[in-house]
Amino acid sequence: MSDEILENEDEVLEEDGEEIVELIDDNGNVLKFKLLDVTEYKGVKYTLLLAAEPNEEIAEDEVVIFRLNEVEEVLEPIEDDKLLEEVFEFYQNEIDDDAE
Repeated sequence: MSDEILENEDEVLEEDGEEIVELIDDNGNVLKFKLLDVTEYKGVKYTLLLAAEPNEEIAEDEVVIFRLNEVEEVLEPIEDDKLLEEVFEFYQNEIDDDAE
């Protein structure tokens, strides 16, 4: 899924106190995501998003991760499954550490 998102078409809105990120897929469809968090892993920032609206391709509780390009102010898809897993595990450990 993440490789279908156009990284240069993102926009951040706010609805009901939550940050909403709108992305446009290859077919021109607007997909809305809730911004779960931004984390830094090995010197690179990543955004963690959750689907804000029901979607056939993304489960409601599925986390979608993008690389945050702060220079160009865009979200870039990550195609390396191992990297995605590493970032997610790092994020989970970070949350667990904060909870303790």
